[in-house]
Amino acid sequence: MNETAVATDFDAIVTGSGITGGWAAKELTEKGLKVLVLERGREITHGVDYLGEHAPDWKLPYQGKKPRELYQADYPVQSGSYAFNEATRHLWNNDRLNPYHQDPDKPFNWMRADVVGGRSILWARQSYRWCEQDFNANRDDGHGIPWPIGYRDLAPWYDYVEDFIGVSGQAEGLPQLPDGKFLPPMGMLALEKTIKQRLARNAPDVTLTMGRTATLTQEHQGRAACHYCGPCHRGCSTGSYFSSLSSTLPAARKTGNLTLVANAVVEKLAYDPVSGRVAAVHVIDSETRKRRRYTGKLFFLCAGAVASTQILLNSSSAAFPRGLANSSGVLGHYLMDHYSAFGGVGLFMDNLDRYFHGNRPNNTYIPRFRNVGGQDEDADFVRGYGYQNVPVRSDWFFTMNSRGFGAELKNRLRKPGPWMWMMGAFGECLPYRDNRISLHPGKVDRFGIPQVSASFQWGDNERAIDRDMRKQGDRILKAAGAVMNFSNLSAEPAEQPGGSAIHEMGTARMGDDPTQSVLNAHNQAHDAPNLYVTDGSAMTSSSCVNPSLTYMALTARACNHAVKQLAQGWV
Repeated sequence: MNETAVATDFDAIVTGSGITGGWAAKELTEKGLKVLVLERGREITHGVDYLGEHAPDWKLPYQGKKPRELYQADYPVQSGSYAFNEATRHLWNNDRLNPYHQDPDKPFNWMRADVVGGRSILWARQSYRWCEQDFNANRDDGHGIPWPIGYRDLAPWYDYVEDFIGVSGQAEGLPQLPDGKFLPPMGMLALEKTIKQRLARNAPDVTLTMGRTATLTQEHQGRAACHYCGPCHRGCSTGSYFSSLSSTLPAARKTGNLTLVANAVVEKLAYDPVSGRVAAVHVIDSETRKRRRYTGKLFFLCAGAVASTQILLNSSSAAFPRGLANSSGVLGHYLMDHYSAFGGVGLFMDNLDRYFHGNRPNNTYIPRFRNVGGQDEDADFVRGYGYQNVPVRSDWFFTMNSRGFGAELKNRLRKPGPWMWMMGAFGECLPYRDNRISLHPGKVDRFGIPQVSASFQWGDNERAIDRDMRKQGDRILKAAGAVMNFSNLSAEPAEQPGGSAIHEMGTARMGDDPTQSVLNAHNQAHDAPNLYVTDGSAMTSSSCVNPSLTYMALTARACNHAVKQLAQGWV
C-alpha cells in the first residue's frame, strides 16, 4: 500500500479521543496549539448516535435479549462487560474483526470501544483521588519501583479536573480517600441510611459514603443536572455525566485549533535519531486502507494502556530495536488491573415501608479500611481494597415463576419484597514483571499490524486480598443488620480474568530511573522528550480506587509541562 505524506505540520498530535485523549485535546488547543487527534473508531455525534439511550427492551433488536451465537462469534471478550448489550453494541469493538492473542492459561480481557469518545461514553464514572499512601506504597513495601511523584504534585491537578468535569460526592476527611471539589452528593436510600448508622455504631472503622461520581447533581459548565433516567452507559444526550464527547472535545473544538480524524488506525511512530525526537506518526485509514504520515512537534499517546504500548512496541528502529522509548526493556511489562470480586450479599428486612423512584446512576462506597497508615496485624497481604455497594429491592421480577393463579397471584407479585445489599470489591494488584503484553511473532491484524499478545495472572497477594474481602464483607453485613448473609466464606474464589475490571494499567510506567521506567515524572518519555504517554500505561502501581480521575489529572499536568517545554525550545 502506498503512503501519502500529509504536508500539514501540527503542533501536537494526540492518539486516542477517550478519557485522556479528550483532555489532551482540550488542554493543548486552549493553550494555542494546532492539534490533530487521531481516533481508530468511527465518528459519532453526541446526543444523536446514542441509539439505545432511552429505548425499552421491546424496541431493541431481539427485544434486548442476547443473540448468543453472534456474541460468541463477534464479541466473545466485549460481551463480558456490564455495559455491553443490544443498546450499546454499536459502540464496542468487534473481536472477530480486531483479534488479539491471549495466553490460554493466563488470559486478559481487553475491552475496547470503537467510536470517537472511546470508553468515556461507557465508563461507570466513579471518580476517586489517590492518596499519599497509594503513591508511597511501592517504596514502602518494596513491590515495584517508587513513583516519581506524590499526592502533593497531583493535588492541584485533581482540583483543576474536578472543577471542569463536575464530581458529586460527600467530604469525609479520610486520609486514605482525599476529599475533592465536590458538587452536592446524591441522596442515600432509606436502607443505606440505616446501614450507615449501624456501621457507625457497630463497625466504626468502616465508613459508608455516597459514591463520588462524574455525574452532575446541578447544572455545571453548561451541562444539565442528571435527571436519573438511566442506564448511563447507553450515552447521555444531556451531557449530565462526563465524557470526552460531551465535554473536552467540544471545548477543544471551540478554540478553532482542533482537527479530529476518525477511522485512523495508528500503526507506529517514526523516530528521528538525529534530533532524538519523534518526527511523525504513520496512520492507516480503516475504511480505505490508505496510509498517511502526519508530522508534528509534540506527540501524546492516549489510546489506553494496551493500545499505546502496542504502538510503541511496533515503532521499533535501529535506535530502539525493542520498541520506541524502550531502552529500559520494561515496556510491555507490569500489566495491572483491579482484582474484582463479590464481598457479600445480605438480606435486609428494614425500611420495607419505603421504596425509591428513578434510576440513581450511583451507589454507596466503603473506602479502604485495611492496612491504612500501616500493616494490620491480622492481614496476610499488603495494600488494600474498597467496596462498591448496590441495593436491590426484590419485586415481581424475582418471584414471577412462583406458583399461583389469578388475582391472588397478581396481587402478590405487585408487593415488593425485602431488600438485598450487594458488596462488590476492587482490590489493588501488585506490579508483576511477568504480567505483560507483547507483539505476537506470527499473527497480524487486518491492517498488517502485529497483534497484541497478552499474558496475565493474579498473584498470592491478590488471592489473600480476596479472602479478606469476603471475611470482612461477612463482618460488615452482620454489623449492618443483615438477617441473612449469602457470602460463601469456605469456597475458593472464582477468579475473573485480568482486564475484567476494565482498569488496565502499567506497561509504560513512570519512574525517576531511566533504566527501570519508560516515562519521567511528567509522563514524558526518557528516550524521546517530545513524546508523552498519559493513559493507564503510565501507572507505576494500581491503588484500589477507580483510576480515571488520576489519568485525567496526569494528562492535564503533562500538557502544561509539554507546552512550557515547547515554548522554551526543549522539545
